[in-house]
Amino acid sequence: MKPNKVVLNSIKPYKDANNNEIICEEEVPECKVIFVGSNNKLTVNKGTKIQGSIFFDCDNGNCNIGKNRFKGTIRVGQDCTVNIGNFVTCTNVCLLTTAEGITVSIGDDCMLASEIQIRADDGHPIFDVHTGKRVNMPKSVSIGPHVWIGGRVTILTGARIGEGSVIGYASVVKGKIPNNCVAAGVPAKVMRKDIAWERPHLSHVEPFYKPDASFVKKSKYWNLTIEEPVIS
Repeated sequence: MKPNKVVLNSIKPYKDANNNEIICEEEVPECKVIFVGSNNKLTVNKGTKIQGSIFFDCDNGNCNIGKNRFKGTIRVGQDCTVNIGNFVTCTNVCLLTTAEGITVSIGDDCMLASEIQIRADDGHPIFDVHTGKRVNMPKSVSIGPHVWIGGRVTILTGARIGEGSVIGYASVVKGKIPNNCVAAGVPAKVMRKDIAWERPHLSHVEPFYKPDASFVKKSKYWNLTIEEPVIS
């Protein structure tokens, strides 16, 4: 165990001598919080149901979690920020990692399927042998509101996904995906524009045939795709 490492078996109000702090109104029993460094802060909204672990590996990390049902592991690195909005759901565990002062944001009403990885850093440095300079610096990741991320998707450093979009199964996202589109592949590319999706499951919510939009309640995310170039 590292010096000053603190392991809490639930999310509950907390503050220690290293200025690590948890701010919440009620206990969340199914999530561990691990503080290794100092000056870290976790803020959790009332009503959230988080399952998994949140690691503050270094110093000066911030993690802000809205009222949602997040499942998985969150690693908050040195000077990093993780923001997860309200009404975010996960079918199964998600891995989210940060390092070196970057930010990862997940907007409201996102739907995450199983085995998703959001990796805003590569975990280990890679250098140019001629100059000694880093060639894999981390970049912030932004996922807009009401984004559906399919199973086994990997979202890499620098990715930005516009609101209302869908990322297809097992895709790898690096760069910019515009709003209200379907993107899929390795790397993910836009397959269809001007789409909207809704949460009612095909087999769990009646009617069990939904051939057009009259069979669902429309959300506020029905918009045309704004044409923007994909950043490689």
